[in-house]
Amino acid sequence: MPFIPHTEQDVREMLAAIGVGSVDELFSEIPAGLRAGPPAGVPAALNEMQVTRLMRERAERDGTWLNFIGAGAYEHHIPAAVWQIITRGEFYSAYTPYQAEASQGTLQLLYEYQTMMASLTGLDVTNASLYDGASALAEAVLMAVRAHRTSRRVLMPASVHPVWRRVARTIVRNQGIELIEVPYDREAGHTAPAALEAAAQKDDLAAVVVPQPNFFGVLEPVDELTDWAHSRGALAIAVVNPISLALLRPPGEWGSKGADIAVGDGQPLGSPLAGGGPYFGFMACGKDLLRQMPGRLVGATTDVEGRRGFVLTLQAREQHIRRSKATSNICTNQGLMVAAAAVHMALLGPEGLARVARACHANTLALASRLTAVSGVRRAFSGAFFHEAVLTLPAPAATVLRGLKAQGILGGLDLKPTHPEIGHALLVCATETKNGDDLARFAEQFERIIGRTGRRKSRALNRKSGN
Repeated sequence: MPFIPHTEQDVREMLAAIGVGSVDELFSEIPAGLRAGPPAGVPAALNEMQVTRLMRERAERDGTWLNFIGAGAYEHHIPAAVWQIITRGEFYSAYTPYQAEASQGTLQLLYEYQTMMASLTGLDVTNASLYDGASALAEAVLMAVRAHRTSRRVLMPASVHPVWRRVARTIVRNQGIELIEVPYDREAGHTAPAALEAAAQKDDLAAVVVPQPNFFGVLEPVDELTDWAHSRGALAIAVVNPISLALLRPPGEWGSKGADIAVGDGQPLGSPLAGGGPYFGFMACGKDLLRQMPGRLVGATTDVEGRRGFVLTLQAREQHIRRSKATSNICTNQGLMVAAAAVHMALLGPEGLARVARACHANTLALASRLTAVSGVRRAFSGAFFHEAVLTLPAPAATVLRGLKAQGILGGLDLKPTHPEIGHALLVCATETKNGDDLARFAEQFERIIGRTGRRKSRALNRKSGN
């Protein structure tokens, strides 16, 4: 809520009504030794106007940045109506809708979300949500192993987001599941079917992970990879960016049979960057895997009077509250982000999403063209890409990024820590929020910093050689 309306008198009257002398007495069952005590360093109380001014001043310290970082969290325009609707109390304060008779609005919104995501992914069923894209990938691996029954080996391309790979490995490693890393083609930037063959070594496979686009923004040969997985009796797990699906063929249409499971992060659909969260993960699958799918599932039904209604379906309550018996545990907050995604997609519609995707792609093409015109800068990979691209630089990316940040520009992600084999490499992203002036400003400062760094390097070499 925007403010807390209770006065001190209100609080005293409420405490008196329930027969308690103070708020502290409400927590008297907590042993004194476990209580934190009054927080240290908290200033004296301020009034609303003073608090507003203080928080505005602190927010301004962060500055206003021109952002060209992607790498799994993307700056998209979110229509004002999205959060105006979702912060209504009916949605904002709602708990898990176990009681259908009291939760029809929330359940219907989640049902509509599932319908839209099924259309977007081209698969039969979607859930109503997972924690984030990384944990959704781990859940898909677990789901594939449960469904396969005989194998616990999964091929994981190195072109999948490095953080997602680490999360998946952390979640599944103690369950006897082997994630086998598949190298990417250093020239094209994607995974070749021959690389799968070399990594697999034998046909004992539960699943193959297929990203589209991959971490580098490069498009993978998804038809070949999906068919290769099916030819080995393995499931195909698609890892997708939902915005890209407005233009690219959906996972359900990959290869001759389509991917079996599709996962991703829903952050591009109505969730602000917000310092890293909360976001939500999505999962879709075919009907044959429905019983293996974790997370909530909302279904449509009719009541005894023939009226249409919505309910949580096909899963027992312990799916959510009894950890030892659940295939997954999902928190309420992700339901709020899913609701925002439903409103976001409904407002934009298929054509609106396609316009966003086309604008993202066009901006990244234009940005890559401008930056590779700078001496010593080139694209790292020859493969087609969506709205991110990897550039190799004649100087350390960290140095270039520091210079750009001094000019108020967040210039991309340094790939040296995760992919040192590429050299001085920078992952850049330009979404529909950028215009021609933004691209020009980035390119101008980028060229200046690259040139300055090159001159410094030249002077250092001359000193070293004694010239």
